[in-house]
Amino acid sequence: QVQLGESGGGLVQPGGSLRLSCVASGSIFSINAMGWYRQAPGKERELVAAITSGIGPNYADSVKGRFTISRDNAQNTVYLQMNSLKPEDTAVYYCNARVVTVINRFLEVWGQGTLVTVSS
Repeated sequence: QVQLGESGGGLVQPGGSLRLSCVASGSIFSINAMGWYRQAPGKERELVAAITSGIGPNYADSVKGRFTISRDNAQNTVYLQMNSLKPEDTAVYYCNARVVTVINRFLEVWGQGTLVTVSS
């Protein structure tokens, strides 16, 4: 069993910043990738940023230069630093992890989501 715990969402004014955190816990042997997706009302869930072991980070074009993803492997934690936020960044942000468990199972796990609202 593997769980993801997210924190850091909230209300921020346009141009402001927020930092999201996500901690993976449970029967983890290794984590191949961690990332963030978002879903705005009436839209499909989309990739925001992900960081893959041995490859590095990748970003959606809409957030390049504004968002930074980072990972603490020792703590099984991924962060998303969001700067210069825009109203169109408003969405529920979901943490995602692709893990190998201690019994050699490959799992894709989702967090419960955290709401980010960018509004004046």
